[in-house]
Amino acid sequence: MPRPLGELEDAVMTRVWQWNRPVTVREVLEDLQQERSIAYTTVMTVMDNLHQKGWVRREAEGRAYRYTAVSTRAAYSAALMNEAWSTSDNPAAALVAFFGMMSAEQRDALRDAFRIVGYDDGTAAEPPAESAGRPPAAPSAGPPAAPSAEPPPAEEDSAERGAEPGR
Repeated sequence: MPRPLGELEDAVMTRVWQWNRPVTVREVLEDLQQERSIAYTTVMTVMDNLHQKGWVRREAEGRAYRYTAVSTRAAYSAALMNEAWSTSDNPAAALVAFFGMMSAEQRDALRDAFRIVGYDDGTAAEPPAESAGRPPAAPSAGPPAAPSAEPPPAEEDSAERGAEPGR
């Protein structure tokens, strides 16, 4: 189970998840700068850390990298919920308390989820382990999960080249 993402890691991953295509440090930086003052090297370090933690894979493009999410936000959220529940000394009581906190919309979503996986009639098998939302221990060399049909934008700033770790 991964640790919860930090505030800046979450801000970066939110963009990677929303854009659902390979992204550069420069693209993330420019979007983050609409909300806050932040340095290129800070974003580069966060994205490198996310790569080392297995949340994103990266591919070299010239002297820069393009980063792609390894997992979805939904899988990340599910892994956090599973970890919180499994560390309880009384999992049943934790679930009862959690269900008691749910809004009507969340309860409807839970009912829908039970129908989708077939748990409403008690006949469903255990879900596969990979659906727990855990990123791999090491980034895989496989293709991105959901490649964009659009070609990635060309890099415009030579400052990005040579600034990536290990380059």
